[in-house]
Amino acid sequence: MSSSIHIPVLLNEVLEYLQPQPGQVLVDGTLGGGGHVRVLAERVASGGFVLALDRDPQALAVAERALMGRPIKVAQANFSDLPEVVRELGLSAVDGVLLDLGLSSDQLADETRGFSFDASGSLDLRFDPTQGEPAWQLLERLREQPLADLIYQYGEERYSRRIARKIVEVRRTQPIRTANQLARLVRSCVPRSRGHGIDPATRTFQAIRIAVNDELGSLQLALKRIPDCLRPGGRFVVISFHSLEDRLVKEAFRHDPRLQNLCKKPVRASDQESAENPRSRSARLRAAARLV
Repeated sequence: MSSSIHIPVLLNEVLEYLQPQPGQVLVDGTLGGGGHVRVLAERVASGGFVLALDRDPQALAVAERALMGRPIKVAQANFSDLPEVVRELGLSAVDGVLLDLGLSSDQLADETRGFSFDASGSLDLRFDPTQGEPAWQLLERLREQPLADLIYQYGEERYSRRIARKIVEVRRTQPIRTANQLARLVRSCVPRSRGHGIDPATRTFQAIRIAVNDELGSLQLALKRIPDCLRPGGRFVVISFHSLEDRLVKEAFRHDPRLQNLCKKPVRASDQESAENPRSRSARLRAAARLV
């Protein structure tokens, strides 16, 4: 992919809570399509810069070309490794950190990696294709009960046992190697809710993607480590897209003695943004400030 099609969610709200200023050093820990980082770089210009991280080498390659000439430094890294990246750059601390969790529109549009339900390419689902095992391998390896537990725990899917049973049954005679294969299988197990536009395969794909990338583990580690990278008064903003992530962020921002929670309730997209960018409908923003 030569350019990004990703539309940043809750951009105005990010600016409101992150409060970027000229000369600051900010971190976008989930570069993705570069929508947020482009605007943040404009705000910190005149002596500042944005450190942009991503695990996905394809996202970094596209963003580096698109963002050339702007005050942005790009690094391939997990946001949970921010302390190491900050140290390598010789920085003592940063003024703000943004994490926009989940998938970008660019990843969903990539037919080769399995993020789209209709993709005929390999069912991979890894953000960094060089790390860990692809999703098809996970489905081939796990026994029925652990697979059902995974789909229930990470996808909150009530039909998890039925889906796991079907996966095990099918893989005996036919390997499940593509996203469209898995999507058809799940749809055959899960009744479609009336009036619901959500694909029945959504929760299962979410669960497998979370497991393959250890997304919740990375988020838990980041929530513990990132506050120490912030200057006093520095802002920490997280956008999550499902309740498992949001719950972790809520608890961390409310109970971490290093942080002052800035949101009593999660900030949601406006009706206008939800209509213009459907991805924003499930987005929830929370923010905190580093105490002195």
